[in-house]
Order: sequence, then C-alpha cells, then structure tokens
Amino acid sequence: MQQQINRFDFLRLLFACVVVFYHALALSGTVSIKLENLATLLVELSIQGFFIISGLLVYSSLVRSNNIYEYAKKRVRRLYPAYVVIIVIPAFASLLMGGELFPVLKYLVANLGFLNFLAPTLPGLFEELRFPQVNGALWTLKIEVMFYIILPLLAWAIDLLGRKKWVLFITIYIFAEIWRAMILLLDIPFAMQISRQLPGQMSFFVIGMSLWLLRDLLRVHITKTGVLGTILILLSFLPPLEFLRAIGLGGVIFFISYLPGPAINVARYGDLSYGVYITHFPIINLIIMAGFFANSVWEGLLMVTGLVAFASLLMWHVVEKPFLLRSSHYRKKN
Repeated sequence: MQQQINRFDFLRLLFACVVVFYHALALSGTVSIKLENLATLLVELSIQGFFIISGLLVYSSLVRSNNIYEYAKKRVRRLYPAYVVIIVIPAFASLLMGGELFPVLKYLVANLGFLNFLAPTLPGLFEELRFPQVNGALWTLKIEVMFYIILPLLAWAIDLLGRKKWVLFITIYIFAEIWRAMILLLDIPFAMQISRQLPGQMSFFVIGMSLWLLRDLLRVHITKTGVLGTILILLSFLPPLEFLRAIGLGGVIFFISYLPGPAINVARYGDLSYGVYITHFPIINLIIMAGFFANSVWEGLLMVTGLVAFASLLMWHVVEKPFLLRSSHYRKKN
C-alpha cells in the first residue's frame, strides 16, 4: 500500500507533552488534588495511546523489514542510544557530587537493562524531593521493549493462523483486561505496578496492530470509527465497562490520524516525542530544586517547557538522528 499522510507524530508529541504537564504538577505538588486527579486521568489516556500507536507503527515496521535482524537493528538504533545518555548523565552527576560508587554502579546496571524499579534513585540527586526517583517516566520503556521482543512471535502466529488471527487478537485482549482487573483486586504489594506491566497492557498493543491490519477498511469508514471510538471511551469510564477503553481509544487515534485535512508535520524539526518523554522527569526535579515552582506554578511550567524543548532538540540532533538508518523517514523529513 502506498504510504499515506497521518498524524501519528503529532499525537505522540501531544501525549508526551501531557505526560510532562502531569509530572510537573505531581512532582511540584503545587496544585489542588482535584486538578492533579484530572491530570492523572489525562496522562493515563496518553500512555495508553502511546502503546496503541507503538503497536501500530512497530508492527508495520516489522512487516516491512526483510528479516528479524533488520527489525531488531531498527528498534535498537531508535530506542537505545538516547536511553543510554539519559541514564549515564545522572549517574555521572551523582559521582561528581560525591555519591558512593556501588549505588551508582547498581543504578547503571539496573537501568541500562530497563530494570528501573531495582534502582530508581541515586545518592545526592533529588533525595529531599516529593518523588526522589531519577527518572520515574522510564517504567513504560521496559514494557515497550518486552513488546518488541514478543512481536516477531506474534507476527509468526498471525501469518500461520490467516483469517483466524482475530481469534488470537481477541484472546490476548480479553486475557490482558482480565489480568489487569484481577491483579488490582488482589491484596498484594505493588498491585498497581504489577497490573501495569505485560500482559496487562497487551490489549492496547494488539489494538494498534489491529488498526494497521484494518487500515484500509477503517479509512473508508473514518467518521464511524471516530464516533464509535468516542462513545466507547466515554462508556469505559464506567467501572464495569473499562475493558472498552483500548478499542475506543484506538478508534479515536485512528480517526484523528487519518481524518481528511491538513497534515501536521511536527517531525520537520525532528521526532522529538521520545526526547521529550525521556528527558522531562529529571529536568522537572531540577527546576523544583531551583525554586521556580515555589515562586509560581506558571514560572515553573515555563522553565520546564523551555528546558525540555531544548534538551529534546539537542538529543535528537546529537544522539538520536545520527544513529538512525539512512532510510529512516525521520531523516528525510528534516
């Protein structure tokens, strides 16, 4: 199929900005509980939207790859270089501030392996703040990587099953929703954190994959897709119908992405959504430590916006873009 204009880059950047806004409010603790709860709802939808778009784009990337090695190389080049930078810089800063070597090494080993929960903090960094984690936004990347790893197996099963692949998708979707709901009902430590891991998020990934497989049909019925998606999202806020969230959100994302109208080429300056996502958390904590949020919430948000934008542009041009394959469409856009 000929490549068609879409707005996935815009949506990913929008979702990343929502996450930044939420963390700025939550980490600073400078707003009312009601506003923070509203931001929590928006950030939950944004992260789920990330997973849906990732399911669509990464699956399409796998299908277009000549082999598993090419697919893996593209994933590593896109994800890991910038990730290493955002892990190593705070560790180096901790050593400069007199942090002990063993905790820093533990942080490096755990975080470079996407096991952020094993060592979320560093000595001398943010220890007195409301949330002392060095980068509390990175928990989703472990889920992304796990999806990347199992995706080739899923693709093999899809090819093997043919038309029966939808039975597999429905089964994965139902199991993921049951897993997430049942874990939350159990009286166990870290129930919320466990429910957010795989397989609990697989319903969002498989909806993204389904959108790619059904893209031609859904484009023909683009308005119906958007209307139905909106209705399902609204219904999903009723506790018994929360399982409809992934389907509804997928429909709305597809509607916004392919609705006829002007393209929103935010990637002309680079694919900044990843940089925004991985750099913002420590930047927010630095700005809190500097006292900008104590002066004014708006002053703090303005500083966050400027520094995150600068860090993201720098990360893109110095680290991310040079590691991309020459055939990457992001290198061609800017």
